[in-house]
Amino acid sequence: MSNNKYKILVVEDDRNIAYFVQTLLEANDYQVITAERCQQGVLMLSSHVPDLVVLDLGLPDMDGEEFIRIVRQSSMVPIIVLSARTEEEDKVSALDLGANDYIVKPFGTAELLARVRASLRIARHHAQSATGDGSFVLDDLTIDYDRRQVTVAGNGIHLTQTEYNILAYLSQHVGKVMTYSAMIRAIWGTEDNGSVKKLQVNMANIRKKLGCHPGENKYIINELGVGYRMPDIEE
Repeated sequence: MSNNKYKILVVEDDRNIAYFVQTLLEANDYQVITAERCQQGVLMLSSHVPDLVVLDLGLPDMDGEEFIRIVRQSSMVPIIVLSARTEEEDKVSALDLGANDYIVKPFGTAELLARVRASLRIARHHAQSATGDGSFVLDDLTIDYDRRQVTVAGNGIHLTQTEYNILAYLSQHVGKVMTYSAMIRAIWGTEDNGSVKKLQVNMANIRKKLGCHPGENKYIINELGVGYRMPDIEE
């Protein structure tokens, strides 16, 4: 087995699903290790140090959200939740705890592989540029963090301080779904009954200024009822 393969830990108690995911990932040149319980997954995370975790939430010994809590105390390994839970509050909870992505069962194989590639690519990018080079580029959008300036196709875009902070925050977490509550805490520090509406109004203004048409996800993707995500550079 090649030592340079990405290693993925699959924490899933349904053996049929675990086998399917393992077979799919191995067929695409990933090294896979599996665990059926939360505690077993935590131990394997420490001993095998995988590059990414695919996690079910409904585990027999404890909820998968507890796995996220435990892992995030010491590791920023990408975690993709693969769950049959479809409620928005379940997605929001897992993402707020530190999951990087959330896929609902049943899922498409192409979607899972695309999310795995994106999470690994983003993690690699962050590792290679931990200190940052002072700028961010996505298609024809450029953010100069040092000057707090935004351009699209070379043209300067005038954003308010709040609008800039929102855009910069999403770019610094590119590829990851940021929940409404996480963004509100980061931008305003506190939440109130009108915070989500305030965020949505600012987001609408940002998209208009960036030249986005209604329904277009060129720079910012709206995960309905959950939050926002800036697409991965190669997505």
